[in-house]
Amino acid sequence: MGDRETSNHSEMTDFILIEVTEFILLGFKTPPELQILLFLVFLVIYVAIVVGNVSMIAVIKMDSRLQTPMYFFLRNLSYLDVCYSTVIAPKTLANILTNEKKISYNSCAAQFFFFALFVTTEGFLLAVMAFDRFSAICSPLLYPVHMSQKVCVQLVTGSYICGCINSMIQTGFTFSLHFCQENRLDHFFCDVPALIKISCVDTFVNQIVLFVLSAVIIITTTTIILVSYGYILSTVLKIPSTQGRRKTFSTCGSHIAVVSLFYGSVFFMYAQPGAISSPQQNKIVAVFYTLIIPMLNPLIYSLRNRDVKDAMKRILCGTWSSL
Repeated sequence: MGDRETSNHSEMTDFILIEVTEFILLGFKTPPELQILLFLVFLVIYVAIVVGNVSMIAVIKMDSRLQTPMYFFLRNLSYLDVCYSTVIAPKTLANILTNEKKISYNSCAAQFFFFALFVTTEGFLLAVMAFDRFSAICSPLLYPVHMSQKVCVQLVTGSYICGCINSMIQTGFTFSLHFCQENRLDHFFCDVPALIKISCVDTFVNQIVLFVLSAVIIITTTTIILVSYGYILSTVLKIPSTQGRRKTFSTCGSHIAVVSLFYGSVFFMYAQPGAISSPQQNKIVAVFYTLIIPMLNPLIYSLRNRDVKDAMKRILCGTWSSL
């Protein structure tokens, strides 16, 4: 009897001590005949993300008329979109075409760290962009002082610092968990909800940390955005001319659209405690904010922004004439 108890205890100890060295990303449950189609869809989306955002960065950098704080922030937004989609898309594309959909433990941790860094930074940058519009519309005379080059750099740097702090905390808490023998992630990249779900230890603290950090970030940034647009609305309504009100609102329309898409999906994914229990739903939402939104952002800003469209025409005409 004593030998049997010792044997059982030894087996339990071995189970606890066995730590995974790699994860299997289950990805999307599609029939084999649709794998190529899924790969092509993701490839087209990723190419569109890179081409669209790199083009936006190039246009803003090349056109001297776009050297303003608003476009400085927009250029950084495009850079972030390229970065966090690149953290996810190449590995996802490779896994769609291979039978062994593996990612090493360290690569998984690195993927999550950089994804959390860039996504969190984008959230703070969108808040900064709202404050920029508030300063430009509500305090136009003081705008050059409020949004000097030094201030703009400090605001972007601060966004990255906040993103880095959140990323380090989330990565530290998540990868301090034990995963034992279960290494199958029901996701297409390494994300907190999927990792928490397969852990073999109590994850209550991790779920609370995820919820609290996400809530604090979302509440802080959305408060800045809502207060900024509250003042903007109050100022615009005082403009006597209907055309003047429409023109002022048009400068904010693109940003409002991007904010709505980004925060809606992020809130649905992270800022509700029950999100972890629905992996299939999480994957659909994750595709939206990791790939669809970065693809749409340059389209939203270029199609709704006359300055960007005019800059593109000037660059294209200049390139064509030089040929």
